Amino acid sequence: MLGVIDRERLADIVGQGNLFDDEETLEAYARDESFLPGRRPSFVVKPGSREEIVELLKMANETRVPLVPVSSGPPHFRGDTVPEYGGIVLDLSGMNRILFVDREDRVAMIEPGVRFGELQEALRKEGLKLPIPLCPRETKSVVGSCLEREPHTIPKYHLDHSDPLSCAEVVFGTGDVFCTGEAAGPGTIEDKQRAGWRQKIRVEPQTELVRLVQGSQGTMGIVTWITVRCEVLPGAQRPLLAGSDDLGTLLEYLYRLVRLRLCDEAFLLDAADTAALLAEDGGVEALQEALPGWTLFFCISGYRILPEERVAILEKEAREAARFCDVTLQEAVAGITAERALEVATNPSSGKYWKLRKRGGCQDVYFISSFDGIAGHVELMRESLGKRGLSVGDVGVYIQPVCQGHGYHCEFNIFYDREDRAEREKVKEAYLDLCRALFDNGAFFSRPYDLLPEMVYARDAVTRNVLQRVKGVFDPNNVLNPGKLCF
Repeated sequence: MLGVIDRERLADIVGQGNLFDDEETLEAYARDESFLPGRRPSFVVKPGSREEIVELLKMANETRVPLVPVSSGPPHFRGDTVPEYGGIVLDLSGMNRILFVDREDRVAMIEPGVRFGELQEALRKEGLKLPIPLCPRETKSVVGSCLEREPHTIPKYHLDHSDPLSCAEVVFGTGDVFCTGEAAGPGTIEDKQRAGWRQKIRVEPQTELVRLVQGSQGTMGIVTWITVRCEVLPGAQRPLLAGSDDLGTLLEYLYRLVRLRLCDEAFLLDAADTAALLAEDGGVEALQEALPGWTLFFCISGYRILPEERVAILEKEAREAARFCDVTLQEAVAGITAERALEVATNPSSGKYWKLRKRGGCQDVYFISSFDGIAGHVELMRESLGKRGLSVGDVGVYIQPVCQGHGYHCEFNIFYDREDRAEREKVKEAYLDLCRALFDNGAFFSRPYDLLPEMVYARDAVTRNVLQRVKGVFDPNNVLNPGKLCF
C-alpha cells in the first residue's frame, strides 16, 4: 500500500526547483514504448547528489513509498522505468558530470546523467574512445546502458557481460552506500586517487556486488557513479562490408573474424535493420529492397605503433579468411559505404532514433544464443511471426558476438505502427508467442523486461527464490522499483 508522501519534505531534500507534480511531467513518466500499461507517479524529483539520494531512500523506507530510478531520456522501450505502483520517479539526468578521464590507465569516471555523445567527445580529446552499443539513442545514459548489460560492437574488448563497467558507487535500498571493486575498502575515493588508484579493477576480494546491481532494473540499488574501461583511438582504420543472402556463410566468416581477433567492430544485420540504420530520411523501404538479405560490417584498426602496417597485415588475413568462407568483401553495398556504416554505428543516433524510422514503433526481442543456435532462432522467428500475420520484411535482425565470440546477442526488432491500436495489439500477442517459442528453443533471456519476467522466472523457481531472499537483504522494504523482475 502506497504511503503518504510529504511534499514539503521532498522539497527540502531536492529543492523546490527539482520537484515536479504537474500533469504534463507526470504523464511523461507514466508510460513508454513497451506494452506495459501506464501508471502515473505522484512526484518526479531530480536529485543532484548521493546525499540527496540517501535522504530520499530514508524517507521511502519510513513511508513505504516506491522509488523508480531513471537515468536516460525518452523514448524508453523496456517498461523498466514505468512505475508499477505510482510513487516517486528519481530522474538522475541532472547528475551529469564526467568526474575524470585518465589517458594512461584508460579509464573514466562518470555520473548517471552522462550521455554517450558527451563522454565520447571528452574521451576523444584524450585520444580515447568507449566501445558503445550499436548506434544508441542520443538520450541514452552510459551508466544505464552499462547497468543493463547492453553489448557493444567490439567483441575482442568484450571479455565479460559486465564490460565496459569497472567499479561503481551504489546506494542500496537500505540507504547504505557501498563502492564496488577496487573502489571498496577503507579511505575515500579522493584519498585512493591521490595514491594512484583509478577504480579500474572490477574484481573485489570476495563478492562482486556490481553484478547484483547489473540487470536488476533499479530494484537493488541506485548507482551514483561508475568507472568504465576505455580504449585507445585507432591511428588507422579499414572498414569493410560483406553482403549475402546466405546467413550461414556470413555467420561462419564472422566467427572466424572474431576468433582470430582480426577486427575491432564486427556485427551482422539483415536488410530491414541495415536500411533502418543507414537509410536517408524517407528512403528506408527503397534501401531495404536494394540490399542483400544480410550484411556483415567489420573494421580493422591500427593503433600507435605502425598503424598502417598493422591494418595491411590484418586485412590480408581477413581476405584470406573470406576466400576460405566463399565471402566477397566490399567497400560499399547498395550504395552504402563501409565508412558511413562505421560512422553511424559507432555514434549516438542523431535525430529520430533509428529503430523508429521504418514505421514509428519498435518492439525488441533479445537473448543470448550459442553459435549453433542462431540460424534456428531466426527461422523460428519468421515462422512464429508469420503465423500471426506479420510481414518478415517488418522485422529486423541484429547479431552481435559477445564475450570474444563465446556467445551471441541475438536481437529481433519488430517494426510496427504504434498509433494503430489493432496492429499494436496484434504485435503484442505475436511478441509473447515468439518469446515463448524462443525460450522453448533454448534462447537465454538474461535481461527479461516488460511482460517477460513472469515467463522466465516461472520456470526457474530456485533462482526466483534466491533473488527474493537477496532482495530482502539489500532492499528489505521493497521500495526500489517494486513489481519488476520477480519482486
